Amino acid sequence: MLDSFAYTNALLWLTANRAQPIVHFWQLSHTVILGLLDQQLPHLQAGLTTLHQAGYQTLLRNSGGLAVVADAGVLNVSLFIPAPRDRYSIDAAYQLMVDYVRAVWPTLPIETGEITQSYCPGDYDLSIRGKKIAGMSQRRTADALVIMLYVSINGNQDQRSNHVHDFYQASLAGASDPRFPTVDPAVMTTVTDQLGQPLTVATAEQRFRAVLATHGQVDSTSLPRLTEEPEFQAHLSRAYQDMQRRQQRLH
Repeated sequence: MLDSFAYTNALLWLTANRAQPIVHFWQLSHTVILGLLDQQLPHLQAGLTTLHQAGYQTLLRNSGGLAVVADAGVLNVSLFIPAPRDRYSIDAAYQLMVDYVRAVWPTLPIETGEITQSYCPGDYDLSIRGKKIAGMSQRRTADALVIMLYVSINGNQDQRSNHVHDFYQASLAGASDPRFPTVDPAVMTTVTDQLGQPLTVATAEQRFRAVLATHGQVDSTSLPRLTEEPEFQAHLSRAYQDMQRRQQRLH
């Protein structure tokens, strides 16, 4: 469960070290990924109990924002860019991913802007006809940045939204706090529903890869070898230990 975010830290180092862009596709099984802000919920343990009873594992990521759902119908795409911290503004970095997603599904009217009653609402939510399909976050080091996207490809989005709604209801226990959303399943959807035809995660990933190939050669063989090198493994081990320590805050 911790591997994806440990790899994010290690791949940020590798991106800067090799001055080469990297795209990382990944998934988790039936997981609610919490943001750092979620630690401030007054009754967090009660909220976690509702998720665990619903069959979800929980993970505290190393970035801000709020809870999102990962499962077999959700694809995560991390776009790593070698660049000094001041080369891309926050908005410009997000726009790179917006353009990427629009190129993957050029027939869909994908818009940006906060969908306030979605889970993990943000200025760069991606939506179609007012319904959110994806959200983003980003992290930076001195010489690299990563824009992280989750996109709901298929599956029961109402169920995902309801579980996050119940998590916040239990964690707030009747309190009102504008930092946390009142999740409404009606404002979220999947790419499959908006296309009106079945779409698998594997096919979606192929489309993302195909868009990359229109911008240059895509090397899918070097990275597995690079991640086996001792220096990368040392960075990965430290990142994994950091993630393990972070999870202790949930207990």
